[in-house]
Amino acid sequence: MPKETSMPTPVPAVQPEVKVFWDATAEGKLLLPKCNDCATLIWFPRPVCPSCGSFNIDWSQQASGKGTIYSFTVNRRGAGDLPEYREPVPYVLAYVQLEEGPRIMTNIVECEPESVKVGQAVELVWHDTGEGTALYRFRPAK
Repeated sequence: MPKETSMPTPVPAVQPEVKVFWDATAEGKLLLPKCNDCATLIWFPRPVCPSCGSFNIDWSQQASGKGTIYSFTVNRRGAGDLPEYREPVPYVLAYVQLEEGPRIMTNIVECEPESVKVGQAVELVWHDTGEGTALYRFRPAK
């Protein structure tokens, strides 16, 4: 049985221009902003396309929640500048390549950190912050 370290769920600082993204997390939706001018899927959520500079962004595309681990590290020391992350060690910090293309930084949960591997299939899970938002994390696919 996997050791489940209780991961902190700090409330994100929600800027008005990405509120639609964070509101969707409370509904269990991972939105991928898409530029209507050049079709770039944008990660991290922002109101301007990093490829062409357009502000013509569509916020309706929802990620499937499936991906693979691109890269990861097992943190065995708490993050000094993030008090919430000082205690729950060890934990996995990873880049997950979403099925749709973008690579996102996240935590891998619900498994032993030593079992995580590059290329491993993962699926989205949500951790509620209790403040109208949720944090996206991934676990090994079942």
